[in-house]
Amino acid sequence: MTALATDIGGTFTDVVLVADGRVHVAKTLTTPDDPAEGLLRGVRRVLADAGVAPASVDRFTHATTLATNVILERRGVPVAFVTTRGFGSMLVLGRQARVEEERYDLAFSPGEPPVPPSRVFEVPERVAADGTVLTPLDEAAARRVAERVADLGVAAVAICLLHSCANDAHERRLAALLAERLPAGTPVVTSSEVWPELGEYERATTTLMSAYVGPVMGAYLRRLRDRLAEAGITAPVHVMESAGGVLPAELAASRAVCTIESGPAAGVIAAAREGARHGLTGLISFDMGGTTAKAGLVRDGRPGVTHEFQVGGKGSFGGRRPGTGVPIKVPAIDLAEVGSGGGSIAWVEAGTLRVGPRSAGAAPGPACYGRGGTLPTVTDADLVLGYLAPEGFGDLRLRPGLAEDALARHVGKPLGVDVVEAAAAVHDIAGAQMGTAVHVVTVRRGVDPRGFTLVALGGAAPTHAAGLAERVGIRRVLVPARCGVGSAAGLLHADLAIERSRSFLAPAAAADPAALEAVLAGLEAACRADLAVGGARGGVTRSVGIRFAGQAHAFTVGLGPGPVTREAVDAAVEEFYARYHESYGIDLRDPAELTVARARVSLPADAPDVRGTDPPRPAPGRTRRAWFGGAFHEVPVRERTACVPGEPFTGPCVIIEPQASLVVPPGWHGVLDDHGAVSLERGPE
Repeated sequence: MTALATDIGGTFTDVVLVADGRVHVAKTLTTPDDPAEGLLRGVRRVLADAGVAPASVDRFTHATTLATNVILERRGVPVAFVTTRGFGSMLVLGRQARVEEERYDLAFSPGEPPVPPSRVFEVPERVAADGTVLTPLDEAAARRVAERVADLGVAAVAICLLHSCANDAHERRLAALLAERLPAGTPVVTSSEVWPELGEYERATTTLMSAYVGPVMGAYLRRLRDRLAEAGITAPVHVMESAGGVLPAELAASRAVCTIESGPAAGVIAAAREGARHGLTGLISFDMGGTTAKAGLVRDGRPGVTHEFQVGGKGSFGGRRPGTGVPIKVPAIDLAEVGSGGGSIAWVEAGTLRVGPRSAGAAPGPACYGRGGTLPTVTDADLVLGYLAPEGFGDLRLRPGLAEDALARHVGKPLGVDVVEAAAAVHDIAGAQMGTAVHVVTVRRGVDPRGFTLVALGGAAPTHAAGLAERVGIRRVLVPARCGVGSAAGLLHADLAIERSRSFLAPAAAADPAALEAVLAGLEAACRADLAVGGARGGVTRSVGIRFAGQAHAFTVGLGPGPVTREAVDAAVEEFYARYHESYGIDLRDPAELTVARARVSLPADAPDVRGTDPPRPAPGRTRRAWFGGAFHEVPVRERTACVPGEPFTGPCVIIEPQASLVVPPGWHGVLDDHGAVSLERGPE
């Protein structure tokens, strides 16, 4: 099998090709104005390197930050929002949390709602929480709303009516009335189709973002497919979804909200696979690219999954602080993200050094790229400290003089320190912020990180991984082969998968197993229809949301295989009690209730076989000055392709490869395995 995987990040676009068991990679600068251009440049490069004809590509898998960027940059299509009479202010009121320095900002003002009030409409209708119709839909009023929406010329409509997750009849009828009046092909998105769960506000924002992003994603994927066809690649296009599976391009366009965490999810999948190959089931994925650093937790070999997260969140919760971004209620791998990537800009404000979240991106990029950037970044600091080589990455050469000038002017001079001290300070602050991301997915989840292995992925991660591990008490670091394109490599092994849910509110002790089984069977059938998977093909995972009666938030707990029984429900409740105690340290046995039923169907990926690494290629030994322990030391520099599997090495040293630079501090030792992965361990104190 010949498979292509591509991941478009904020700074770099990564491409991985597997043909005849051999892996070929390319890392090109992202082209923000036309992301497909940088992608195709990398595709052409790996195809030429492998001597493979474009028509022979059997599978094309893609991860993209498009959906996230559209939301953050407000570049979606004009959308109208329709809700129940009396609830038109829901989006304006929202949920606001003032965090960090905002708490003391006397001029603070909440962000603009995702849809201006002029495009929010109400219709007379009312459904009770149990699905009973209290007020029938006023169809005459609904037609008048349809006329007003049509006059606005919007490109999509989002509908979220009160309690439609319990009874969607009004939403379906309202959608039909709107479709009659709108131009043919205008998307009309209902919350009961996107994500029919409890919580009107979160359900509304999820539906709204699906309508807001969907047309942009659809147009992008159509252009990409056409450009690939022009290049001779006719393989079906699959897009990474937030929970770690992939979707056919058509489904990804219609459920674009499910692709918001597309790229970061691929990194955690890659980390879990690499850990499994080493017999490790407790992992912390550390994915550091040019714009951000992400941390994710893998327990018992499975990535953690959340069913609500924030886009554009702030604060010390790794971007997940409720009330600081747009809440999205779809399954996503549980990640914490901080604005500390290689391109994160260092700046001084009121005598305080800050790093990120602003990024130099691909254009102009860090100062050392020599592409017009003048502001210092984490990459510039790492170059000055000797952690990176001027040879750079692939075709990209780094210019130490430009890095020194930027750091001296914008950090050293304002703080009254020399350029090396400035670089060390930038490096340390970036590391502290990355430690926050690890803290969010471990300690704040009731997990001690010290018994886990840190898996480094992304072009900048190996440079910072060992230092980050020391900061949080981790003693083992795993750096996979071709870690600089780790997320793209993870795409090759992602299953075709989709999840659906539906509210199922009932006291756990009195829940009807047969009714729950019927709901889950319907969700499974809908998932199979989405993926066009007939019969019993693929795997099915069933779960329920459980919370204490009277509380707002629920845990997702898996159900065992087979039909739902009273025993299965009771076992799920016991698992909920254990999870609650683990997370909060409180041993409660109060009455619990079910909140939602979920079914996920996965079709295992037809992943290509990958051979071991090529035989070592001898390379002359050399040294370089690098900063360790507050001083420069002359340390060995080794090329990973020249290392012999099983040969040990000790820090301090630097191991380089075309896409990354692995820094091994003093007190650490490691070994290269026969697949090209490096295992690092910290020696005894």
